[in-house]
Amino acid sequence: MEEDLERPNSSSEKRYFPESLDSSDVDEEGLLACEDLELNPFDGLPYSSRYYKLLKEREALPIWKEKYSFMENLLQNQIVIISGDAKCGKSSQVPQWCAEYCLSVHYEHGGVVCTQAHKQTAVQLALRVADEMDVNIGHEVGYVIPFENCCTSETILRYCTDDMLQREMMSNPFLGSYGVIILDDTHERSIATDVLLGLLKDVLLARPELKLVINSSPPLISKLSSFYGNVPLIEVKNKHPVEVVYLSGAQKESFESVVHLIFEIHHSGEQGDIVVFLACEQDIEKAYEIVCQEGSNLNPDLGELVVVPLYPKEKCALFKPNEETEKRSHVYQRRVVLTASSGESLIWSNTVRFVIDVGVERRKVYNPRIRASSLVMQPISQSQAETRKQILGSSSSGKLFCLYSEEFATKDMRPLKAAEMQEANLTSMVLFMKRVDIAGLGHCDLMNRPAPESLMQALEDLDYLAALDNDGNLSEFGIIMSEFPLDPQLSKSILASCEFDCVDEMLTIAAMVTAPSCFSRLPRGAEAAALTCWKTFLHPEGDHFTLINIYKAYQDATLNSTSEHCVEKWCQDYFLNCSALRMADVIRAELVEIIKRIELPYAEPAFGSKENALNIKKALLSGYFMQIARDVDGSGNYLMLTHKQVAQLHPLSSYSITKTTPEWVLFHKFSISENNYVRITSETSPELFMQLAPQYYFSNLPPSESKDILQQVVDHLSPISTMKKEQKICEKCPETTEQRCTLQ
Repeated sequence: MEEDLERPNSSSEKRYFPESLDSSDVDEEGLLACEDLELNPFDGLPYSSRYYKLLKEREALPIWKEKYSFMENLLQNQIVIISGDAKCGKSSQVPQWCAEYCLSVHYEHGGVVCTQAHKQTAVQLALRVADEMDVNIGHEVGYVIPFENCCTSETILRYCTDDMLQREMMSNPFLGSYGVIILDDTHERSIATDVLLGLLKDVLLARPELKLVINSSPPLISKLSSFYGNVPLIEVKNKHPVEVVYLSGAQKESFESVVHLIFEIHHSGEQGDIVVFLACEQDIEKAYEIVCQEGSNLNPDLGELVVVPLYPKEKCALFKPNEETEKRSHVYQRRVVLTASSGESLIWSNTVRFVIDVGVERRKVYNPRIRASSLVMQPISQSQAETRKQILGSSSSGKLFCLYSEEFATKDMRPLKAAEMQEANLTSMVLFMKRVDIAGLGHCDLMNRPAPESLMQALEDLDYLAALDNDGNLSEFGIIMSEFPLDPQLSKSILASCEFDCVDEMLTIAAMVTAPSCFSRLPRGAEAAALTCWKTFLHPEGDHFTLINIYKAYQDATLNSTSEHCVEKWCQDYFLNCSALRMADVIRAELVEIIKRIELPYAEPAFGSKENALNIKKALLSGYFMQIARDVDGSGNYLMLTHKQVAQLHPLSSYSITKTTPEWVLFHKFSISENNYVRITSETSPELFMQLAPQYYFSNLPPSESKDILQQVVDHLSPISTMKKEQKICEKCPETTEQRCTLQ
């Protein structure tokens, strides 16, 4: 009897025979024959038949022709840059070649790490590469993403998100456990990748034996080459004919044109999946609803239209159809993938024949002057447009429909995607840079320098949070805050919760606001039923407390359920996102480990008492005193303390559901958009604010009616209580009693 032996799922299992043999059929002669089989140098076991099948696929990739050239350059140079389009194979093959290099020198200088901008691609690449190398995931090949580590001390090749490698530098500044570092997806221009590009210049000088490989799309190559100097460049050619159709008349009514095009393609009878790039998540939701509704009325002879919404910001799964399922299906299925910017790297399919691109995106741009982000509609870059075209790279007859003119592409689109560093809040980045400065890596040459006012605002915020000392270096508070993989304000709230005896509750809040939204996306007509369910979790003190109620209910459901299916059913019944709640559980567990590791005090949970509710508000205010708003007219129009923007409570806020409008609220998020909503809000008071906000922060607030009200609160405080408050601040953190923002 002949049977296929599957690769073991865990590193503890071993393969003793090739896939084509059953162990019961092997005699002494067979064992001798096995000795002649080629052994895998990474685990010492014979290669399976699947390895050779995948090897043929690998050899057909455009990058494969450059293997010899790459290995020669890697051997003779410290830095190698690879220029290649999407789907040329550079993200999966180059790390394997680097692993072969490290093996050839007996891992003398360490293993291989390859960074990715998205956690989904890091996981999927690790799974694919482990399969291609014929080894076990989590052993020879692994991955590290936020709040999940699938590696051991023996892992040879690990994929990780760029921010995880950046965090590793806090404890291992010179990355001594790696012999080769691969920075992939550099064209995504994430903050972490740009910082790594700068810091690794110093690391390479300190470690001459270290190798750095940079993978990028062609448009960024000239900038990278000038940044690193005269280094070897390997260009991978991957040109396939793609028919580009410009529909300039559709630009004004792009949304209607998208829906019309989808059904026109489907009615044409041409086979192949469709990928649609829309401007924002709201457009994805709207298109999903319309296409699903109209698609249900289509002629079944045309095949089934399966709509797949892909939300890049929520870090959802990749689009990677199951080929085996398709073979077993007797009905033709055409998938329509609806996504937005940053969704390009999430499309892992060779079945895409049509791409529809609206040519614009809604970007979040941070304004340091008002400490808030704006959602701005902008043209995509020429490099993004090219990447979207490359999704059709493996298709011999692909079509790209551009809902804009060729002139728009030339004149209105900038050549390169904007660096995230120039459009984002830099407080977390500056905290990290201050931390690595302790290790002597303070100087960081960046490809694009951030705006000075963004840096100053970040330093000012860290100063307000007591993270800096009088010299502008990290204080003890700042060092502890940097240990948490969270926003600095949230880290400060956790530290404050140690003082106010509400660590357990604060960790739950931190986990819930860090994970994706726990509320499911609602189908049309389900709003009333969902609100009825959600009302059972509402807490009168605000949304932060409601999140604790939801998490506790999820925990109870998990404890009382006999299977994962029962938990999922419970979440479905209450219109809650089960995967988001699982993620919150994982995040919370890691935060508990950090608290234990740095030996912070952990009080017994006391959720439900008035004293505990007050303590939670104090802890929240200690980190989020910069995010306070006041209802200025009694009708729910909230004016920010720091600027003159007016916002409303989010429709899913517990206050909106119960139709109550507290005068003062602390909020977790705010973006300037069509609907200026403050999200995740809890009631606070001017007295509490004045008790916990730094005096010099209050002094720097712009003049307003709200500030006058706060000043009246100060005036009513007795001189004795004011002296005690100032004395307490001085004793706890002397560096917070005066204003300072030193940029070093």
